[in-house]
Amino acid sequence: MSTQPETIRTDKRRVCCDGTGDIPAALGHPRVWLEINESGAVECGYCDRRFVLIGGPADAH
Repeated sequence: MSTQPETIRTDKRRVCCDGTGDIPAALGHPRVWLEINESGAVECGYCDRRFVLIGGPADAH
């Protein structure tokens, strides 16, 4: 069974990720800042969480 990385839709081009969410902060990773470019999405290099710019080219909604 394959699990897809979490996708987060956002209205900001600069986002941060620390690998937490539904898990305790101690189980996450160092906080990193990511910049969404013209593709409309960026993936965290630690946890593969994907951030998609609302209304951008990568936004499927």
